[in-house]
Amino acid sequence: MGHQRGQRGGVSVLPSDVESIERATLAAVAPERVEALPGWLLPMDHGTVGRAHAAVPINHDPASVAGWAAVVERYRAAGYRPVFRLPELAAWSDVRDELSAAGWLRVQPTQVQVATLTGLVGADTSACTLDERPDGAWMAMFLGEGLDPVDGASRSAALARAQDSRYASLRVDGETRACGMACFAHGWLSVHGMRTVAAHRGQGLATRVLAAMAREAQSRGIQRVFLQVDASNAPALSLYRRLGFVPAWTYAYWRPPVL
Repeated sequence: MGHQRGQRGGVSVLPSDVESIERATLAAVAPERVEALPGWLLPMDHGTVGRAHAAVPINHDPASVAGWAAVVERYRAAGYRPVFRLPELAAWSDVRDELSAAGWLRVQPTQVQVATLTGLVGADTSACTLDERPDGAWMAMFLGEGLDPVDGASRSAALARAQDSRYASLRVDGETRACGMACFAHGWLSVHGMRTVAAHRGQGLATRVLAAMAREAQSRGIQRVFLQVDASNAPALSLYRRLGFVPAWTYAYWRPPVL
């Protein structure tokens, strides 16, 4: 994703979409506080949710944003550990090289994928509900078996702060078999926390959950959707490709050296 208007899978991709997607992301994975520097959003959170505590540029022109050292100084002055979430674009190679030379570590490459709702709203939504609050079964699926309790508490707190979200559950015979979180903000449906019970994967349940989210988004006048998926998650990448999602850009986290 660069600075020219383009079409990806029927989705109009504009430079301004970077800012709206990043602001929508923070509406869903809401941090304890958000500050800003020119060209940057600075979410600050003592928890474990990466997107809730990693500085992210709101445009992809590194010449138009404050230097990374100023970002680090702001985080440390506020009492937070600095982390960056940087696009894997050629324009950012100098910044990445500087961070690498200073001992910062690149981890967890993640794709931002976009689509229109057209390919989703026609799918089956039977057995799906969208709730204003997550129930116990939804939370159990979202947090997963064996999750570190500190991580679980952090993720639960972030959910409690989320803005204008709905919690999708697909229930059969009283069993929650798939779930996900939808946030409606800044002109986008953003999708988070997609889970399917292992024994029921490959049955199209995630598609039904996404369709239910898409219909709700369309009722609100929203026409586009994005999600963020680990670049190494081949099954998820395959699913989203079949549903019409296309990569907009890839980012990775940059974590400071351990002193």
